[in-house]
Amino acid sequence: MLMKNGHMKETGTLFKRTPQRLAILGFLEGNTSHPSADDIYRAVSKKYHSMSFATVYNTLNTLSKAGAVREITIDPRRKHYDPDTSGHHHLICVTCGKIFDIPEGISVELPGDMSGEFTVIGSHIEFYGYCPPCGKKKKKS
Repeated sequence: MLMKNGHMKETGTLFKRTPQRLAILGFLEGNTSHPSADDIYRAVSKKYHSMSFATVYNTLNTLSKAGAVREITIDPRRKHYDPDTSGHHHLICVTCGKIFDIPEGISVELPGDMSGEFTVIGSHIEFYGYCPPCGKKKKKS
């Protein structure tokens, strides 16, 4: 993140540096829980009581467009945000909904008839299953 005249610059996009935006960035920094906008709002508004959900949502959109966070749409009911923008995949627990990172060491190739037609610029694989606590509960029932 570059600073210029009181503005933050993320991947070529300038936007005004405000205490609320800095609080959102602070919350996301190193966060591996893949929070939703609502999760972020609840956490950050404890310190900034006048923070609106719209401010959180708009800041997340700006950060996403700037490439500072990755928007994850694996939950059809709400988007989640990942401050780790490196290439990696996700494992989603179908019981509790937690999202776990998987390093990108997984290789998938397009079928032969499609590989010549498309230029692949990225990939994201989603695995669904049970996290260890939910898996133990399921075995007991």
